[in-house]
Amino acid sequence: MVWNYMALMKTAVIPEFFARLKKAMPEPETELEYDNVYQLLVAVVLSAQATDVGVNRATGPLFKFVKTPAQMVALGEAKLIDHIKTIGLFRTKARNVIALSHLLLERHGGEVPRTHEELEALPGVGRKTANVVMNVAYGEATIAVDTHIFRVGNRTGLAPGKNPLQVELKLLKRVPEEYKLHAHHWLILHGRYTCKARTPLCPACVVNDLCTFKGKTVAA
Repeated sequence: MVWNYMALMKTAVIPEFFARLKKAMPEPETELEYDNVYQLLVAVVLSAQATDVGVNRATGPLFKFVKTPAQMVALGEAKLIDHIKTIGLFRTKARNVIALSHLLLERHGGEVPRTHEELEALPGVGRKTANVVMNVAYGEATIAVDTHIFRVGNRTGLAPGKNPLQVELKLLKRVPEEYKLHAHHWLILHGRYTCKARTPLCPACVVNDLCTFKGKTVAA
C-alpha cells in the first residue's frame, strides 16, 4: 500500500517509519572518526561539502598527535593545511579550525561548549555542525539537516521544507520522543546508502510503502 502525504502524517505511520529504521540500524553512529569532543568538532567542520571517508583519511594521521585546541594552535595553519589539503575548501577550513581553537582556549578553557549559541559563535560552526556536536557528543535530541536528510525529508513526505531549517523544525515536531535522539543518524545513513540522490534503492527500502516519492525505482 502506498501512503499519500496526509496518511504519512498520521500518528501511527511516523512511529512505524522510525521503528523500521531502528530495526534495520539498531545502534546508528556517525561515520566520522574521533577520540574526543574537540576532535569531533574539528571533523564536523571539515566535513562541510566533503565526504566522511575523505575527512577520516585526512584526520587519521592528524588526530594521532593533535587532540586539544592548544595542540592545534601550536601546529599552526600552514601545517594544518598540509594535513587537510585533500579536502574541499581546505584553506578556509584550516583558518576556521585555528580560529575556533583559539576561541575555545580564550572563552571556554579549552572545552567544547554545549549550547547552540556558544557553538555557533565559533568560526566555521553553523547550526548543522552545532546540532551534530550536541547530539553525538552530549546526547541532545537535535537533528542536523544535511543534504541527505533534506532529501529524505522532502522525498518521503516525512518533513517537506524549502530549506534545511524548515525540515529540521518539522522533524523535531513530528519525530516521536523515543526516536528523536537517533533520528539524525537513521535519516542520514538511510539517505546515504538507500535513499540516494540519483538512483534510490527503493526495492530494498524498509520504508518503501510509507514513502510518498513518485519516482520510485523498481527491481531489475
